[in-house]
Amino acid sequence: MQVVEASKDQVVMKMTVGPHNRQPMGFLHGGASVALAETAASIGGNLHADPSTQAVFGLEINANHIRSVRSGIVTAIASPIHIGKSTMVWQINISDENKNLLSIARCTLAVKTKQQ
Repeated sequence: MQVVEASKDQVVMKMTVGPHNRQPMGFLHGGASVALAETAASIGGNLHADPSTQAVFGLEINANHIRSVRSGIVTAIASPIHIGKSTMVWQINISDENKNLLSIARCTLAVKTKQQ
């Protein structure tokens, strides 16, 4: 996974599809897509947190896989839907190199106060 862009409003990440993240039938594994989605959301969430006093963790994620690929590069674009004091919700769209939508995910993040 590679971070292309990271701001409070949008996180863009890319991931190469290859033997390391394909399922047994040779397609991009749905779990790899979910890992990419949660990573993008978590990076964005941490940009909204105060790292000296807060930690951000994935609380829940759901995904719908619309189509798949066997090779190439996929791109995840994560955008915040809700930024709250104790939770954040991010929408993540994953597309192929031709901008075909592969997966959509929604990730809820928990914002916790670090123990001193």
